[in-house]
Amino acid sequence: MNKFLILALFVCSTTLWANEWSGNVALEYIQFSKDALSTSQFKQYGSVSVQPEWFHEWDGGKQSFIFVPFSRWDQHDEKRTHLDIRELSWLKVFAESELRVGIRKVFWGVTESQHLVDVINQTDLVESLDGEEKLGQPMINYALIQDWGTLDFFVLPYFRERTFPGIDGRLRTGLVVDTDNPLYESDDEEKHIDYALRWSHSLGDWDIGLSHFNGTSRDPLFIVAIDGGGNLVLRPVYNLMQQTGLDLQATKDAWLWKLEVINRRLQDDNYMAATGGFEYTFYGILESSSDVGLVMEYLYDDRGNSATTPFADDLMLGLRWTINDENDTNVLFGVIADRDDSSRLYSIEASRRIGESWKLNLEARLFKGLNDSANLLYSLRQDDFVKLELAYYF
Repeated sequence: MNKFLILALFVCSTTLWANEWSGNVALEYIQFSKDALSTSQFKQYGSVSVQPEWFHEWDGGKQSFIFVPFSRWDQHDEKRTHLDIRELSWLKVFAESELRVGIRKVFWGVTESQHLVDVINQTDLVESLDGEEKLGQPMINYALIQDWGTLDFFVLPYFRERTFPGIDGRLRTGLVVDTDNPLYESDDEEKHIDYALRWSHSLGDWDIGLSHFNGTSRDPLFIVAIDGGGNLVLRPVYNLMQQTGLDLQATKDAWLWKLEVINRRLQDDNYMAATGGFEYTFYGILESSSDVGLVMEYLYDDRGNSATTPFADDLMLGLRWTINDENDTNVLFGVIADRDDSSRLYSIEASRRIGESWKLNLEARLFKGLNDSANLLYSLRQDDFVKLELAYYF
């Protein structure tokens, strides 16, 4: 990652600074309700994160540059203390197309519980268990914008390895992941050039996306190994894959129907996975300004018990409460239930602005019924937690 930091410092040092600055500084506190499985772990974790954003636009808005670094210092987990460039890219707008070059974050997907089709960026797992936080991805992205839709071409010249908690961190596997010694199917390793293509379009009430990816899988497999200190560890293995994806969203009055489907092809595996469901919103409940949305999704993977995801035959139920007040208060409660056993994953996410510049975020996760050691979430059975974050935006 040092090469990207050097590039960022060079660009910033050779560009006028009198432009648009924004961003946030946040204090975070995590409280676990149970003692950890390992004596190296703790019940309380504190951290500080900083994410500034610098934006410059010229040529009548036809060209722009954005720089978004991110850093976190964690009280206990040295692997969670890290620095990343979320974005460092140049945009050129043409009459019917756009060209972006640099480091970016690209999101694909419509479902709430998981994003199967989202394969461009690597997951920053030390930031969030749900996979929503992503590392910046070096890329060249050309978008052709026509009446029949937008066609995006991606060239991805460098692979980013997934981040994992260290030995002192929680929400980790029983064996620590050895991020210093990954294995690759490609001889080019992290320098393998990946390609992706996506067509997206809106047809009336329908939003449609068709995508194809060819390159190194962002989802590693693991093998048990021994590190230099003689400890058992997990070595991540990054295989080559091809993935074809479909994402659909239909807006029908108070109904929002969602579907993501993928077919993924690896050297020794070919499987299909899907997530689909709906959200129905009750507007102005009890003659107030509040809206309440009911969410239900089904998560499926045709590999069944041999799937490398814990969500192969699961049902997600959720409740979204949007108060629509001046402080933008909202709450999302959800539970993912495994249909094969008694395991449940409960979650609560809530946020509220405080004044003009502050925001309070709350997140809680509870893991229930993780009694089977074959369950991929088994190592989290003691890791129920509540996370509070107070962020200042400038």
